[in-house]
Amino acid sequence: MTDSPAEYVPQPPAAPTGSSAAARPTSAAVARIKSLYDRISDEIAKIYVGQDELVLGTLVALFSSGHVLIESVPGLGKTLFVRAMGRVLGCQCGRIQFTADLMPSDITGAPIFDMKQQEFRFRPGPVFTQFLLADEINRSPAKTHAALLEIMQEYRVTIERTSHKLKRPFLVLATQNPLESEGTYNLPEAQLDRFMFKIVADYPSAEEEIEILKQHGKQADLDSRLATTLTTVTTPEEIVEITALCSGVHVEDRLFAYINALVRQTRQWPQFHIGGSPRAGIALVQGARTLAAFRGRDFAVPDDVVDIALPALRHRVVLTAEAEVEGQTTDDQLREMIRTIEVPRL
Repeated sequence: MTDSPAEYVPQPPAAPTGSSAAARPTSAAVARIKSLYDRISDEIAKIYVGQDELVLGTLVALFSSGHVLIESVPGLGKTLFVRAMGRVLGCQCGRIQFTADLMPSDITGAPIFDMKQQEFRFRPGPVFTQFLLADEINRSPAKTHAALLEIMQEYRVTIERTSHKLKRPFLVLATQNPLESEGTYNLPEAQLDRFMFKIVADYPSAEEEIEILKQHGKQADLDSRLATTLTTVTTPEEIVEITALCSGVHVEDRLFAYINALVRQTRQWPQFHIGGSPRAGIALVQGARTLAAFRGRDFAVPDDVVDIALPALRHRVVLTAEAEVEGQTTDDQLREMIRTIEVPRL
């Protein structure tokens, strides 16, 4: 951690119309993206077993300039996953344990008086990293969550009218425990909407859990295991470059209309009290572009949208009280709603 904040590298935004702001990637560029995704996945799998949806969703969010909210019980290896990602991608990792007494300045940093220079100097907080694990984010009150709003959207921290840019790439992986409600706070809708995906991580299968026991059942130093087992396959600069290439993946106008129909239907669905915002549609477009590139295509198809629809929408809709009483779940209602939307033929 340096005393001065890192430089900001601008990203071209994904275009909201049929003509992309970025040039459409060539076949060689798409092959390069797919090859990089395969190498990253293979490296992570050497030390992190299973949780394919978590790995894929996180990588899609990373290369789409998004953030991920993970809902899972303790002990599923979230910290190991973040550290493995940082090692494989050549990025800095940080971790914040959210507690009830955590203050916003504990996240962002604060001015500290330098006795030698007789002046205040900004001391960066733990948010000045590239992969940030916000562990048990729902254990802190709303004022602490608010410190992340500007950071996640604008990639900067403003302290006393001075903005400090964050180094790119920057990815927030926030976790919350679905089992415990005592001592927790519900995340505000504005905070939830900042996350591109909400991924629900479940227990591993029997075969995967046996493999976990074999790999991690010894008292081995994790730092040395990460260093000897994993190979760095890319750099932060290449991640920024690949992100720009993914933003140029072609999206047909009919696919834009399909995505728009999905989001607008969440606002009309009888079992939803609150539907998705336009940001939900942006997340679907950006995620579909990146997922298409991961699959070796320079154009997105409806299957790309459907595959990321649940992670992109489940935290942006709210069930009605009647649906909750009847035992309905958000995922089941989203699946039923998606089936009602006609899929375009491209």
